[in-house]
Amino acid sequence: MSQHTTTHVGLDVSKASISVALLRPDGRLDEERIANTPEAVRRLVRRWPEPTTVRACYEAGPTGYELYRQLTALGVDTTVIAPSLTPRRPGDRIKTDRRDARKLAGLFRADELTAVRVPTPEEEAVRDLLRSRQDQREDILRARHRLSKFLLRHGRVFTDGTAWTGRHTAWLAQQHFDEPAAQRTFAHYRAELDMRLAALKLLDAELLAIAHRPPFARQVARLSALRGIAELSALTIAVEVGDFRRFESAPAFMAFVGLVPSERSSGERRDQGPITKTGDAHLRRVLVEAAWHARRRPNVGPALAKRLVGQPPEVLGIATTAQRRLHDRYWRLVGRRKPSNVAVVAVARELSGFCWALGRAA
Repeated sequence: MSQHTTTHVGLDVSKASISVALLRPDGRLDEERIANTPEAVRRLVRRWPEPTTVRACYEAGPTGYELYRQLTALGVDTTVIAPSLTPRRPGDRIKTDRRDARKLAGLFRADELTAVRVPTPEEEAVRDLLRSRQDQREDILRARHRLSKFLLRHGRVFTDGTAWTGRHTAWLAQQHFDEPAAQRTFAHYRAELDMRLAALKLLDAELLAIAHRPPFARQVARLSALRGIAELSALTIAVEVGDFRRFESAPAFMAFVGLVPSERSSGERRDQGPITKTGDAHLRRVLVEAAWHARRRPNVGPALAKRLVGQPPEVLGIATTAQRRLHDRYWRLVGRRKPSNVAVVAVARELSGFCWALGRAA
């Protein structure tokens, strides 16, 4: 599609409305504001030129991808933009929906925007279910904190081993309070925790079934060959990334995850800082959690051995190399007096490279 015949449209999308900036090939700019409803969008598109000559864009955000899917179904070439990578002028201190839509249209025509991959409806649904599982885990942590702090205020401290084990559960069942209000509070906290644990168990069962079915089963099986990445972690990686082939190299994928060092260099001076933390935080969390397993010596335990059954030789080779390299990497950094959390993040960066290799092979 030629730039001289293309109309570029910038859309600033909010919950109730959409600000529209339509930049015609001759430079004329038309602006309007419509309601954020399917019918209003259909009426808007009907007033545009031939759909094949229109390209529209909007920034990814809380409104999701439904607008993208609707515009695509109407024949409009639509791109979802990464908001963190949209160029911004340092001196521009005025921000309105109308100005944002106008800016998007101009930058889109200048090819200065970075697109994000839009997941399929199935991928988005599974991703939401995985994120709800993480929410459930956080709720469990909060429920445990409430219960343990309540017991501490009443002088009830468990000293016979590790908390939240079978022995600790039996100890909780023996606790009783003379004051009726305190007993009811204790019962409420326990019931809330039991409910959260039961919900998590149901979510895990449902997600495991999804992980073992197409279209995710093949990629999940290969990613779970890595130590520290079981089926649910592998499913998270597969769903959050989508197609690994869109990354030309392992460093490109590391940068996408946000695990590469930030840098401010000039002339002969090179200054690297903390990791960029750009991209997908859910994906980065899974990789960092998995990287902690590199502290232990390379080994194939019963759970990992089960996941390796039936894997092709190239997958087994990558998994074996990963265990040795990541273990050596962690202890080499610790030996140089790097803090353990810094070493783990460095290991997670290299682990993402092995995930990329396995994802490309799937």
